[in-house]
Amino acid sequence: MNAEPSNVLHWFDYICVGCLWLALALRAPAGLRTPEQRGLWLAVATAAVAMTLTLPAATQFALQTAGGVHTIALARNLIGVLSSGAVLYFVSAAIDDRRLRLGVYYVTGLAMVSLLALDALAPPHREHAITGHGAPIPSTAYWLVLTTVHLAADIFCISLCHQYSRRTANPVLKASLRMFGIGTAFSCLFWLCQLISLLFHTDRLLPYLPYVMDLHGLLRAIALLAPSLWAVQGAVVEICTIWHLWPLWRDLVQAVPHVAFLKPRHRLLEIVWPQASWRLLAYRKIIETRDAILVLNDYVAVGTWARARRHVAAVSVAHAKVDATVLACVMTGARSAKLAGLPHQQSAGGLVNFDKGDLDSEMAFLLDVARAYVSTPARDFRIHPNTSDRK
Repeated sequence: MNAEPSNVLHWFDYICVGCLWLALALRAPAGLRTPEQRGLWLAVATAAVAMTLTLPAATQFALQTAGGVHTIALARNLIGVLSSGAVLYFVSAAIDDRRLRLGVYYVTGLAMVSLLALDALAPPHREHAITGHGAPIPSTAYWLVLTTVHLAADIFCISLCHQYSRRTANPVLKASLRMFGIGTAFSCLFWLCQLISLLFHTDRLLPYLPYVMDLHGLLRAIALLAPSLWAVQGAVVEICTIWHLWPLWRDLVQAVPHVAFLKPRHRLLEIVWPQASWRLLAYRKIIETRDAILVLNDYVAVGTWARARRHVAAVSVAHAKVDATVLACVMTGARSAKLAGLPHQQSAGGLVNFDKGDLDSEMAFLLDVARAYVSTPARDFRIHPNTSDRK
């Protein structure tokens, strides 16, 4: 029964540490180049090194190269303190507080020197540990300094992350600060449990602490990847916009080719081999579709709008989609009239108002039109192309 949780923890350790190193590799160019991201990258990097030194495989490798358990344990704790300093450096960079940054340097340096001195003054020892029974190794003072430094840094970081994530208007920074703050809360919980074990000589909480530290690492990896994840989300939205808008755009551009900036290509090619960025292509599709609709409005026959509204009402389209479906039905007939070579006449009105005041709203409406265009109501709506009267 005990082997299963241990095995799960073993793999969870490696997965979380692997996520940390993957995030560091992906964000290294931007993280080291951008001052606002540099502190976050360094905080995650030092945490990744400290967590890596807890892995059995890494510990075994370090034993072969460093030559002792004591060296690894001391290095792990010193890097952990350095990670706390990097956490505060990240926060100070995010809020642009130079005095806080200078204080971080002094406090981090003092804490590391104190740990080295307390370790040197302690009786001969190998591992650094709080067992819950017996005296902590190397000393109670050593662990009090270590836990106090971590708790102070974590509590301060959580407070600032919460405060400034609510203030910033940048959605990427807001998400990064929130994820980093939650990850730091898990780190705070870890060190609080260590302090409880130290003061009350209990080992009840110790078996759960590796999971807590793994979650802390995973959330910090997500915080570091926030800009990349945001960019991926944006790319997915742009690809979906191009994909869903393409059938309507293709048919309208076929009737009104002069509105297209580039020659139409296959739908799949637009995605896998774009002639410009997906963002620019999506923008062009929206503008070109809008322009084509405005041109084809001059080819709408008399009574078409009223007939389209009656047709849509008869098929029970959702109220929010009525305007989009009516426009899709009307454009079906207008396209046929244009391709049939019927002369155009300035429209007397009737065009659904799809100028929603901003690009996002207009895009959402045109996507509704594109979906309606390939739906059953639009396919069933037919207008005789030889109708010569105009609205």
